[in-house]
This record gives sequence, structure tokens and C-alpha cells, in this order.
Amino acid sequence: MNTSRSETQTILITGSSSGIGRATARLFLAKGWNVVATMRSPENETELTGFDNALVTRLDVQDAASITAAVEAGLERFGRLDVLMNNAGYGAYGPLEATPMDKIERQFGVNVFGLLATTKAVLPHFRANRGGTIVNVSSMGGRITFPLGTLYHGTKFAVEGLSESLHYELAPFGVRVKIVEPGGVRTDFGGRSFDFSNDPDLTEYQPLVEALLASLGPMMDEGGSDAETIAGAIFDAVTDGTDTLRYVAGADAVALLDARRAADDATFFAGMRAQFGLGT
Repeated sequence: MNTSRSETQTILITGSSSGIGRATARLFLAKGWNVVATMRSPENETELTGFDNALVTRLDVQDAASITAAVEAGLERFGRLDVLMNNAGYGAYGPLEATPMDKIERQFGVNVFGLLATTKAVLPHFRANRGGTIVNVSSMGGRITFPLGTLYHGTKFAVEGLSESLHYELAPFGVRVKIVEPGGVRTDFGGRSFDFSNDPDLTEYQPLVEALLASLGPMMDEGGSDAETIAGAIFDAVTDGTDTLRYVAGADAVALLDARRAADDATFFAGMRAQFGLGT
């Protein structure tokens, strides 16, 4: 309907099949937005396809043609895009020495290069409209690190840096950049969003591997937020009308980042070492 095309705002979300992406799609739909809900396997989606103001379409952030096609499909359906939410991503953990190069390349390919490719595809539209908002889903792990997260934290630190630089670059033509930093999220820990590499023959690493795996599950289940809480923070970031760059989402993220700001490196690192049995 033409009034919908001109009056209703539209968000394109990557990684909408589960977790934060799905919760955010549901919330924006409930708020009356148009949603371009993208995922690698849209043929498996049954819930979001039932909304008149949703377009479910394929987007794989490692497939440039699929990115272009999804953006074009969203523009064809709704007439414009107002928000891009770069949410697609996962966590690769494990000793670097035990991690094959193809897994290293895929982690950066999805979490960093895919985010950049999707952003580049939307920017000409935002620039022509002299407006738009980019929400990059980072993590508290973009500002602090856990052991064995070399790859994951490396990608999220990269998202923080590129987003901060972009917010200067895009402001002159009315495009806002927002970074949302969730803590632990009770979504898919141990499943497809978590890729752990290990080699039991590398015996020196095994005590740390055991300590990390024993800690992460309870950390997510007991201290983490539900995906709907993070979706609410994303909606606030998009709609608050400010140029605020960073939004911490989840009580655990607030507590950990506050502790990080309050401590010098030596004190904070000592606490992390103690938590994972690394001694001094």
C-alpha cells in the first residue's frame, strides 16, 4: 500500500533466524515498522513470513550477490530503508594454536567483512536520502576479553573501531551509527552461534579449556539476558533521536564494563586470571 511505503519506517536486519535478530524483528514489527528479515535459509522460516509488514529474504553476509539482492528486494517492497541492523555473527573460541586457518578466516569473514559489505551496500541509499541509522551489534566482548576468545574478541574490537570511525564519516549527511554491546544472551550457547576449536594433544591448554567451558554455560544461563531485553535496547538506540554511539545492553555487561573502567590493567587482569584459574 502506498501510504505504508511513504510513512512507515523500514529496518533491514541480518541474522534474523534466531536469537537477537529474531527478537528484534518481532519487536519492530509489533511497533508498526516494516522489517526486511534476512537470513541464510529463508525457506525454513514460518513465523515472520506471516506478517504483512515483513519481507523474509535470503542474505548471507559472505555472499555479495545475496547482499545486493536483499537490499534491492527491501527497496522494491517498501520503497526505502531507514535502518540497517548488522546482527549476523557468531563466536569462535579455543586455543589459537588449535584453530585451523579456515576457521580464523570465516570468523573475520562473517563478523567483520560481512558487516562491512552489508553496510557498503546500504550506504548509497542512505546518502541519497541524507539520513539513516546503522546499528552494529558488538558485545561487551568488544571492550573486554575472556581467555581463548582471540578470534571472537578480535572481531568485536574491530567492530567497535570501525563503527567509531564511521560515525564521524557519515554524520555530515545525516547517517547515525550506533553500537549495541550485549552481555551474555540466553539464546544459542553451545549451538550454531558458538564454534569451539581444541586439540586434546595440546595438553598445556587443557586446564584453561576446561575452566572456560565450565564457566561460559552458567555465565550465559544465570547472568545473561534474554534476547528480548537486547532487542529493547536496540529499539531504544534506533529511536532515541540522539547521536549517542554506544549502548550497553544487559545487567552483566553493565557490571563488567563498569568494573573495567574502574580498574587499571593489572588489577582487572588479575581478577580475570583468578576467575579462570590462571594464577598470577
